[in-house]
Amino acid sequence: MHLTAYAVLLAGLLLSLFSAAWAARSAWQDSGEGLRPVELGSYGAAGCVIASSVILLAALMTRDYSFQYVYENVDETLSFMYTITGFWGGRAGSLLFWELIITVSGVLFSLSPRYRALGDRTKLYFWVFFLMFQAFFLLLLTCWSNPFIKLTPTPLDGRGLNPLLRNPGMIFHPPLLFLGFAGYTVPACAALAAYIAGEPKSWVKLTRNWSILAWVFLTAGIVLGGWWSYMELGWGGYWAWDPVENASLIPWFAGTAFLHTAVIEARRGALQRTNVVLISMTLLLCVFSTYLTRSGVIESLHTFGKSAVALPLVIGMVAQAVLTVMVVLFGEKHVTRSLSDLNSRQGLLVACAWFLLALGLVVTLGTMWPVISQLWSTQSVGLGPDFYNRVTLPFLSLLVLMFAVCPWLGWKSGIRDMRGFVAVIVIFVLSAGAFWFMGYHKPLAVFSAASAVAAIATVVLLFLLSSATRKNFTAWGQYGIHLGVAMLALGIAFSGPYKVETEAVLGKGETVRLGGFDFTYIDHVQDETKEFSARLTARLAVKKDGEPLAVMHPEKRIYRSYPGQQFAEVSVVPSLGDELYATVLGITEDGKVSFQISVNPLVNWVWIGGTVMCVMGLALFRRGRGGV
Repeated sequence: MHLTAYAVLLAGLLLSLFSAAWAARSAWQDSGEGLRPVELGSYGAAGCVIASSVILLAALMTRDYSFQYVYENVDETLSFMYTITGFWGGRAGSLLFWELIITVSGVLFSLSPRYRALGDRTKLYFWVFFLMFQAFFLLLLTCWSNPFIKLTPTPLDGRGLNPLLRNPGMIFHPPLLFLGFAGYTVPACAALAAYIAGEPKSWVKLTRNWSILAWVFLTAGIVLGGWWSYMELGWGGYWAWDPVENASLIPWFAGTAFLHTAVIEARRGALQRTNVVLISMTLLLCVFSTYLTRSGVIESLHTFGKSAVALPLVIGMVAQAVLTVMVVLFGEKHVTRSLSDLNSRQGLLVACAWFLLALGLVVTLGTMWPVISQLWSTQSVGLGPDFYNRVTLPFLSLLVLMFAVCPWLGWKSGIRDMRGFVAVIVIFVLSAGAFWFMGYHKPLAVFSAASAVAAIATVVLLFLLSSATRKNFTAWGQYGIHLGVAMLALGIAFSGPYKVETEAVLGKGETVRLGGFDFTYIDHVQDETKEFSARLTARLAVKKDGEPLAVMHPEKRIYRSYPGQQFAEVSVVPSLGDELYATVLGITEDGKVSFQISVNPLVNWVWIGGTVMCVMGLALFRRGRGGV
């Protein structure tokens, strides 16, 4: 073990525990004098985590193979950028990266105007919860997932980063997810602190930017992960309902539900207890995501395999859930207002939240079904993509339709703008009919697409008919997110149900026709490089109605550090309509090449919609006293 690096990490753990205990003592005595030592202790712990991270990053950059973690994630052929990504590419490093974001978030929040607006007792309780959560991750790092284990004798070269991770998505996808997961720590701890301390100021408003940023980062990570899967794995899809894919989606459902109910508390002071539970549940589900990835409880392409952290994570989640229940039950009593009827904007916001939570529950049960089924069966039973698509897509379609209807309702009850409401209903019906007559006869796909068109029309009409909406920066963010969701739903409605694909073994000059496109195999090249022991690059000429469209270059690779495995490098012809997608499967003894080719309609609307959601989410960010 590298003792210096480990000692720094251990010092961070001890400082966190001591500061949390001091904060609890001061809060119990209602003594604000203990606040400054607690803040300094949190800064010291953050410094230790930062120092540990610098040590690990330096070891990666210098390729110091005396670190077992460096050996497992770096080799001599790895580029500079992918060497950096080795920090979060392995089990222990990714956990340290998450802890790094947690500690830095705590420091930034403590220096913000919104933190200073809280009462001293609330601040002390905040540090109790925050430092306990921080210490839990440091305990995992020092006891069960240590990134500073020493390797003796020191190898001359490393094993290298998994080839599936050598993709631009690796640079952004994991960090974005961890920024989302860790970002929820601040609002969740502030919620518990404010509730137990009886804080008169609204924690929802004071931590608004943290909740929004965490949601934006998590959304961006999920969307980018779908793109990465689409471009790297070579199977032609972007969401396979893999357990680890689901693990990142489950806290997103809870966090999105919270954003909707938080609007009601901010405007009417209602749902205070509900929001404490929702934001705490979101953070708990982020830990659950880590459990799925690291415990080995569910087999997945993305998991790290079985690990000693499984049981500690379960104990931590149970403790976090019990603590939340105790705070909600025994915290200070708060005066709340009642809600309006369902036929109001408030009512639909609550309905949207319930729909999102129902989606999260379905995905959670489906993901854990192999474990649950073992309660009555000796053989675990998994649920395939068909189950998720049948259950979740109707919920998504109804949600999008709610987005189309909700803005036309009054805040308390009734329809506030009959013209807009009727126009959107007419657009929904006409677009559904148009899709049907265009030859799209799958009911759910037509309903989803029509709902998406209606939601897009709502956003356009709102800005055309209301000058107040055009001048409201917050409205740009809210409706911009809904616009992105509608675009994403439109892409989902067509890219899955109407995707066509085939496998073809082609000799030179032979052609296969698919979806109105002609794919002709031209030739292939086989070579090797410092990084690849073998690489096959094929050329496919594509024509549409006899006119040349593009030349595709799919590849099959074998990396020197992974000699027994083959990896695909896909080739695409991007389009806002039909995107073409090709993968090399192999080569026959007589020189023919086997391809998997697909035509994916409107798939790029998924990425466009996701990007719009993230960019417009930033429009909700507020500066000034309400800043981070």
